[in-house]
Amino acid sequence: IPFVGEAYLKAWRLSGEKACLDAAIEVADALIRGQLESGGWSSSFDLAPEGRSRYAYRVDADAAGQDAQRKRNLTTFDDNKSQSAVMLLMHVDEALEFQNDRIHEAVDFALARMLASQYPNGAWPQQFSEPPDATQFPVKKAAYPQAWPRTHPQQKYISFYTLNDSNMSRIIDMLIEAHRIYDRDDCFQAAEKTGDFFLLAQMPEPQPGWAQQYNRDMHPVWARRFEPASITGGESQAVMKSLLTLYAFTGEEKFIGSLPQAIAYYRRSLLPDGRLARFYELQTNRPLYFTKDYELTFSDDDMPTHYAFKVGS
Repeated sequence: IPFVGEAYLKAWRLSGEKACLDAAIEVADALIRGQLESGGWSSSFDLAPEGRSRYAYRVDADAAGQDAQRKRNLTTFDDNKSQSAVMLLMHVDEALEFQNDRIHEAVDFALARMLASQYPNGAWPQQFSEPPDATQFPVKKAAYPQAWPRTHPQQKYISFYTLNDSNMSRIIDMLIEAHRIYDRDDCFQAAEKTGDFFLLAQMPEPQPGWAQQYNRDMHPVWARRFEPASITGGESQAVMKSLLTLYAFTGEEKFIGSLPQAIAYYRRSLLPDGRLARFYELQTNRPLYFTKDYELTFSDDDMPTHYAFKVGS
């Protein structure tokens, strides 16, 4: 939905047609109706009255008889969902010169709740419903676990520090845009803090790259049954681009100091066809794959086709 709204805005900027801007405003209004009390958006939202009763939508908070504690209220950063929604609302707000109170207030609410969800080390969860208990998330440097399971551990992963699908890089983009539009230093500081997490999350030798997700001990861990504890050749590239972006904005050498080490590691990890594996085994750096039955393997002969187990470099 946000991408449709962005397309309408682009059409308006190029054509000057008011109908295009009106359409973007309609998209923004629909997003506001799907905004959760936690501040962001789920993977989908329901506009029908009977479906809405299951969710803690912010605009319905005053409805009689609501039991907010039992309603679905998980904001998700997965697949750029909440980040793109905030981006669209900010862009419509800017186009309207901040005169639409409903849209402007929805942006303020989203940013406030999202900033409160950032972990003490600068990371972000995949999903959240309330701010984290800071005492439960110590600031640590990434490290290799003594051992890791070779089969899926069937654990919840939404609170992990999640780089998967470039979630945190998208958050940085959103926060920098909020700083540009609203001159909000708190948003830019949160973006810098995310960069500090990227520095903490870079693994030590022999694999100075990044994992797709970490637990609170800063060990790479499993997420879904085809996402093992490993070093990733995919999301790491978005991390490096974000560090370059932060360096361009701040001039702080810390954001690029370890990039040559990471680039050298990924160059020596290239597959024969010039691509990178999505997953590399911890310590050994052997590429990891899955069979169509979701058995972890070193062979790429029987991979599922719904997921990119090899990525461009």
